[in-house]
Amino acid sequence: MKQVTFITGNQNKADYLAKFLGIEIKHQKVDVDEIQSLNLQEIVENKVRHAYEIVQGPVLVEDVGLEFKALGGLPGPFVKFFLEAGGNELLCKILEGFSDRSAVARCTFAYYDGQELEFFEGSLEGTVADAPRGENGWGWDQVFIPIGYGGRTRAELNPVEDEETYRMIKPFAKLKEFLNTK
Repeated sequence: MKQVTFITGNQNKADYLAKFLGIEIKHQKVDVDEIQSLNLQEIVENKVRHAYEIVQGPVLVEDVGLEFKALGGLPGPFVKFFLEAGGNELLCKILEGFSDRSAVARCTFAYYDGQELEFFEGSLEGTVADAPRGENGWGWDQVFIPIGYGGRTRAELNPVEDEETYRMIKPFAKLKEFLNTK
Protein backbone atom coordinates (compact mmCIF):
# COMPACT_ATOMS: atom_id res chain seq x y z
CA MET A 1 0.00 0.00 0.00
CA LYS A 2 1.23 3.47 -0.92
CA GLN A 3 1.84 5.84 2.01
CA VAL A 4 -1.00 8.33 2.45
CA THR A 5 -1.08 11.27 4.86
CA PHE A 6 -4.30 11.91 6.78
CA ILE A 7 -4.68 15.65 7.16
CA THR A 8 -5.77 16.44 10.71
CA GLY A 9 -4.38 18.17 13.76
CA ASN A 10 -6.54 15.97 15.99
CA GLN A 11 -4.55 13.03 17.35
CA ASN A 12 -7.75 11.25 18.51
CA LYS A 13 -9.18 11.43 14.99
CA ALA A 14 -5.96 10.01 13.55
CA ASP A 15 -5.89 7.22 16.14
CA TYR A 16 -9.51 6.31 15.44
CA LEU A 17 -8.88 6.17 11.72
CA ALA A 18 -5.85 3.91 12.18
CA LYS A 19 -7.85 1.67 14.54
CA PHE A 20 -10.78 1.25 12.19
CA LEU A 21 -8.63 0.80 9.08
CA GLY A 22 -6.39 -1.65 10.89
CA ILE A 23 -3.28 -0.01 9.41
CA GLU A 24 -0.77 2.59 10.46
CA ILE A 25 -1.54 5.87 8.84
CA LYS A 26 0.63 8.96 8.89
CA HIS A 27 -1.11 12.18 9.86
CA GLN A 28 -0.13 15.80 9.61
CA LYS A 29 -1.67 19.09 10.62
CA VAL A 30 -1.95 21.32 7.59
CA ASP A 31 -3.77 24.63 7.54
CA VAL A 32 -6.04 24.47 4.53
CA ASP A 33 -8.69 26.93 3.52
CA GLU A 34 -12.15 25.49 3.95
CA ILE A 35 -14.82 26.73 1.60
CA GLN A 36 -18.28 27.32 3.01
CA SER A 37 -20.83 25.00 1.47
CA LEU A 38 -23.61 22.66 2.51
CA ASN A 39 -22.11 20.07 0.17
CA LEU A 40 -19.56 17.91 2.02
CA GLN A 41 -18.08 16.65 -1.24
CA GLU A 42 -17.31 20.20 -2.39
CA ILE A 43 -15.69 20.97 0.96
CA VAL A 44 -13.46 17.88 1.05
CA GLU A 45 -12.50 18.23 -2.61
CA ASN A 46 -11.26 21.75 -1.97
CA LYS A 47 -9.44 20.66 1.20
CA VAL A 48 -7.80 17.58 -0.34
CA ARG A 49 -6.54 19.47 -3.39
CA HIS A 50 -5.12 22.24 -1.23
CA ALA A 51 -3.53 19.72 1.17
CA TYR A 52 -1.92 17.90 -1.77
CA GLU A 53 -0.30 21.15 -2.95
CA ILE A 54 1.29 21.52 0.48
CA VAL A 55 2.24 17.88 1.21
CA GLN A 56 3.15 16.94 -2.39
CA GLY A 57 2.05 13.36 -1.84
CA PRO A 58 -1.13 11.29 -1.50
CA VAL A 59 -3.46 12.83 1.07
CA LEU A 60 -6.72 11.98 2.79
CA VAL A 61 -9.13 14.46 4.37
CA GLU A 62 -12.56 14.18 5.92
CA ASP A 63 -15.44 16.34 6.99
CA VAL A 64 -18.65 15.58 8.83
CA GLY A 65 -22.04 17.17 9.08
CA LEU A 66 -25.27 16.82 10.99
CA GLU A 67 -28.24 17.68 8.79
CA PHE A 68 -31.62 18.61 10.25
CA LYS A 69 -34.40 17.77 7.79
CA ALA A 70 -36.66 20.52 9.18
CA LEU A 71 -33.98 23.07 8.30
CA GLY A 72 -33.29 21.83 4.78
CA GLY A 73 -29.96 20.26 5.74
CA LEU A 74 -28.63 22.92 8.09
CA PRO A 75 -26.47 23.00 10.12
CA GLY A 76 -24.77 20.28 8.03
CA PRO A 77 -21.00 20.87 7.88
CA PHE A 78 -21.50 24.11 9.84
CA VAL A 79 -22.40 22.06 12.94
CA LYS A 80 -18.94 22.69 14.41
CA PHE A 81 -19.65 26.43 14.48
CA PHE A 82 -23.01 25.84 16.18
CA LEU A 83 -21.27 23.70 18.80
CA GLU A 84 -18.64 26.38 19.39
CA ALA A 85 -21.33 29.07 19.69
CA GLY A 86 -23.76 27.32 22.02
CA GLY A 87 -22.85 23.69 22.53
CA ASN A 88 -25.21 20.76 22.25
CA GLU A 89 -27.93 22.74 24.04
CA LEU A 90 -28.12 25.10 21.05
CA LEU A 91 -28.48 22.19 18.62
CA CYS A 92 -31.48 20.96 20.61
CA LYS A 93 -33.07 24.42 20.93
CA ILE A 94 -32.81 25.10 17.20
CA LEU A 95 -35.51 22.50 16.57
CA GLU A 96 -37.92 23.71 19.27
CA GLY A 97 -41.28 24.29 17.65
CA PHE A 98 -40.60 21.86 14.80
CA SER A 99 -42.53 18.60 14.67
CA ASP A 100 -39.76 17.00 12.61
CA ARG A 101 -36.59 16.40 14.63
CA SER A 102 -35.12 13.94 12.13
CA ALA A 103 -31.47 14.25 11.21
CA VAL A 104 -28.76 12.59 9.17
CA ALA A 105 -25.15 12.28 10.31
CA ARG A 106 -22.81 12.31 7.31
CA CYS A 107 -19.11 11.87 6.72
CA THR A 108 -17.15 12.26 3.50
CA PHE A 109 -13.50 11.31 3.03
CA ALA A 110 -11.53 12.40 -0.02
CA TYR A 111 -8.29 10.90 -1.32
CA TYR A 112 -6.06 12.69 -3.82
CA ASP A 113 -2.62 11.77 -5.17
CA GLY A 114 -2.25 14.52 -7.76
CA GLN A 115 -4.14 12.53 -10.40
CA GLU A 116 -6.74 10.30 -8.81
CA LEU A 117 -9.53 11.88 -6.75
CA GLU A 118 -11.82 9.53 -4.84
CA PHE A 119 -14.69 10.15 -2.42
CA PHE A 120 -16.02 7.85 0.29
CA GLU A 121 -19.32 8.68 1.96
CA GLY A 122 -21.22 7.28 4.91
CA SER A 123 -24.38 8.30 6.72
CA LEU A 124 -26.71 7.36 9.54
CA GLU A 125 -30.35 8.39 9.99
CA GLY A 126 -31.62 9.50 13.36
CA THR A 127 -33.28 12.26 15.35
CA VAL A 128 -32.19 15.10 17.60
CA ALA A 129 -32.85 14.80 21.33
CA ASP A 130 -34.82 17.46 23.23
CA ALA A 131 -31.80 17.93 25.52
CA PRO A 132 -28.21 16.60 25.55
CA ARG A 133 -27.82 13.17 27.17
CA GLY A 134 -24.92 10.83 27.89
CA GLU A 135 -21.30 11.08 28.90
CA ASN A 136 -19.47 9.39 26.03
CA GLY A 137 -18.39 10.54 22.60
CA TRP A 138 -17.60 14.04 21.43
CA GLY A 139 -19.06 16.76 19.29
CA TRP A 140 -22.78 16.26 18.80
CA ASP A 141 -22.93 12.67 20.11
CA GLN A 142 -24.98 13.85 23.13
CA VAL A 143 -27.86 14.97 20.89
CA PHE A 144 -27.89 12.54 17.95
CA ILE A 145 -30.21 9.54 18.43
CA PRO A 146 -29.49 6.90 15.77
CA ILE A 147 -32.50 4.94 14.53
CA GLY A 148 -32.68 1.45 15.98
CA TYR A 149 -30.86 2.06 19.26
CA GLY A 150 -33.76 2.41 21.68
CA GLY A 151 -33.99 6.18 21.67
CA ARG A 152 -30.50 6.60 23.12
CA THR A 153 -28.04 9.23 21.94
CA ARG A 154 -24.67 8.11 20.59
CA ALA A 155 -23.21 9.35 23.89
CA GLU A 156 -25.39 6.80 25.74
CA LEU A 157 -24.46 3.78 23.62
CA ASN A 158 -22.27 0.98 24.90
CA PRO A 159 -18.85 0.59 23.21
CA VAL A 160 -20.06 -2.08 20.76
CA GLU A 161 -23.04 0.04 19.65
CA ASP A 162 -20.87 3.15 19.47
CA GLU A 163 -18.43 1.41 17.13
CA GLU A 164 -21.29 -0.04 15.07
CA THR A 165 -22.87 3.40 14.49
CA TYR A 166 -19.49 5.03 13.95
CA ARG A 167 -18.80 2.57 11.13
CA MET A 168 -22.10 3.56 9.49
CA ILE A 169 -21.31 7.28 9.64
CA LYS A 170 -17.66 6.87 8.65
CA PRO A 171 -17.11 4.78 5.49
CA PHE A 172 -14.08 2.93 6.83
CA ALA A 173 -14.70 -0.33 4.95
CA LYS A 174 -14.86 1.39 1.55
CA LEU A 175 -11.83 3.50 2.40
CA LYS A 176 -9.79 0.50 3.58
CA GLU A 177 -10.66 -1.50 0.48
CA PHE A 178 -9.54 1.39 -1.73
CA LEU A 179 -6.30 2.06 0.17
CA ASN A 180 -5.37 -1.62 0.00
CA THR A 181 -5.29 -1.30 -3.81
CA LYS A 182 -2.74 1.53 -3.67
